[in-house]
Amino acid sequence: MDKFDAMRLFTRIVERRSFTLAAQDLELPRSTVTEVVKRLESRLGVRLLERTTRQVRPTLDGEAYYQRCLAILAEVEEAEAAFSGARPGGLLRVDVHGTLARHFMLPGLPGFLERYPRIQLRIGEGDRFVDLVREGVDCVLRVGRPTDSSMIGRQIALLEEGTYASPGYLERHGSPASPDALEAHAMVGFVSSASGAVIPLEFQMGGTLRQVTLPHAVSVAGAEMYVSLARQGLGLIQVPRYRVQDDLAGGRLVEVLVDHPPLPSPVYVLYPQNRQLSPRVRVFIDWIASEFATRLPAQP
Repeated sequence: MDKFDAMRLFTRIVERRSFTLAAQDLELPRSTVTEVVKRLESRLGVRLLERTTRQVRPTLDGEAYYQRCLAILAEVEEAEAAFSGARPGGLLRVDVHGTLARHFMLPGLPGFLERYPRIQLRIGEGDRFVDLVREGVDCVLRVGRPTDSSMIGRQIALLEEGTYASPGYLERHGSPASPDALEAHAMVGFVSSASGAVIPLEFQMGGTLRQVTLPHAVSVAGAEMYVSLARQGLGLIQVPRYRVQDDLAGGRLVEVLVDHPPLPSPVYVLYPQNRQLSPRVRVFIDWIASEFATRLPAQP
């Protein structure tokens, strides 16, 4: 293993806080990982890692060496890609909410992999908080404005949202003429993964934003179930328009309060600010941004 490969291995150990997980990520025997670190520490003449029964942590020297390794490896990868003319390659770990992946990522994925055959893509699915460094993830795709100051975010899309209900629900409760006419209505509750609370409905009214929490017999934390319960007539929901295009066309859902939509939701790609973007992450971000632009439905 050359010096650059040893650096890559060391940075992965620091990020994963584990020899075993780093070995799995890089598809190396656990014994090889241990031996490489031992030789690295011997060559540098310092202790880089503190090992406990629960995790591995960098020493002060190890943290300084880790930061230098990140910069060096990024420069090497950039230089090789620029001067060799090679396509970006290597393992790329991304995390994305399942509904976003199914609508915007998966349909065009064969074309992306055909264009960049040296990239190996590992996709995680979820909308929970992801510690990119600790979990070894290169970037995540999330809806909503980022709040983590340790992340760099690039907005790649803006999702128009609306308020929807089933025809059966509207037959029973009537179609509201304005947000002021919701007294007899109910909603399907959607639980925030960040706060654990039910998210209120929101309506734009005369340049202001009004939030309303209606009675809800059931609350869910999953987007697929949220829409499904609206189809069954359990209340109003608010989701991005792309999620219900087929339901609207098929008459399973109807849009209401068209003149008072919720605020549109931004979509961001997030990555750690202490990392220089590798070529494989950069081409992925450019590609997924173009996929959103191509596949977003036309707004009414």
